[in-house]
Amino acid sequence: MRITRTVAGRSRRTAVIATTGLTAAALLLTGCSDSGSDSDGADADGNITLTLADFGQFGYKEAKLFEKYHELHPNITVKANTSSDEKIYYPKFLQQLNTGSGLADIHGVEVGRVKELVDTKADAFVDLSKVIDADQWVSWKSLQASTDEGKVIGAGTDIGPMSICYRRDLFEKAGLSADREAVAAKFAGGWEDYLKLGEEYMKKAPKGTYFMDSASAMYNGVVSSSEEQYYAKDGKAIYKESAGVKAGWNLAAEAADKKLTQGLAQFTPAWTAALRRGTIATVACPAWMAARISTDAGDAFKGKWDIARTPGQTAANWGGSFLVVPAKGKHVKEAGELVKWLTAPEQQAAIFKAAGLFPSNKGAYELPEVKTATLEYFNNAPIGEIYAEEAQAIPAAVLGPKDGVIKDTISTQINNMEQRGTKPDKAWDAATEAVDKVIG
Repeated sequence: MRITRTVAGRSRRTAVIATTGLTAAALLLTGCSDSGSDSDGADADGNITLTLADFGQFGYKEAKLFEKYHELHPNITVKANTSSDEKIYYPKFLQQLNTGSGLADIHGVEVGRVKELVDTKADAFVDLSKVIDADQWVSWKSLQASTDEGKVIGAGTDIGPMSICYRRDLFEKAGLSADREAVAAKFAGGWEDYLKLGEEYMKKAPKGTYFMDSASAMYNGVVSSSEEQYYAKDGKAIYKESAGVKAGWNLAAEAADKKLTQGLAQFTPAWTAALRRGTIATVACPAWMAARISTDAGDAFKGKWDIARTPGQTAANWGGSFLVVPAKGKHVKEAGELVKWLTAPEQQAAIFKAAGLFPSNKGAYELPEVKTATLEYFNNAPIGEIYAEEAQAIPAAVLGPKDGVIKDTISTQINNMEQRGTKPDKAWDAATEAVDKVIG
């Protein structure tokens, strides 16, 4: 059964967000007295260094959280080792787990990888249910990092509740209302309505502009709003029969056929250039995407963008990560305490204020940094309200060990439909053949 929004009247991470316009109060610090180390590696004065390995942007540097933690715990220094490419970071992490060598005290794990670790390497991690209260997180987030026996290997960091980012000025030039509630009402019935709005837009679209950047981005939004995605509960890959995948694929094929999309794979130089030129009217927009748009589109379009709620009555999530503590780490106890602090409501709210990464800890939604947050670049859109509502209505989808690979492979073939004119049947055959080779 799908979760639907019932609020009355309502029908990753690679760029630093411009925070002007985020309404927020001062950072609330939660701490305790200095804790002594019961692990190896402390110097003669009891000082230790905790290492945290991650990828892309987790917001800790922007929110200056490591410095704040050191103020609370003078005997502990935290150092980050950040990789720019998750696709290089993760295989190296698996190798470190297998050999027990080179591990950091804490590692970041992307949501598309966590199921593989839960299923195959749960014993390699500390059970964080002994350290954190998993009920603090939105329920579907906690389930993603939990074994059937109740072991929790990861504490949730950010999530990516979905919305639609759109250009107000382009909508107006195309004869459409730019009011965010009116825009949301246009596709309140679902992603099919989103395409209908796209057809309306293209009838009077300003020359050289397109309704959406990429059909593959829309595809991810459609699939992410479904409980049935790439795997069944028994672990069987069902992407060929999945209702969510079928719906996303058919809509993507329709968007490509009707030329509603500019056909740009997201995060490529061509995509960035299109944002800078202002040729894209809408983007399927998880919470973290606003940072990328505001950075790449630049000051020329400040205030011309806006944010509307996601199409349909079922919310969607795209992205998010976890912090895990390897059981063979040097400072397991202290690492667990740091993970608990970093993922507490106050720190997640501070990260949202500093870097635009939306919290997975429900307690953060009541803090002013989140609850009253607006984003000036996006016409002061009430992002705290929008994303908190979406976050708590996202279905608890089944994850699989190769979700990321399947999604990326299918997205590549959607791009081929847009860019090369590949027929949907041929593109689907190419996608399934490639996926089958990877997952066996």
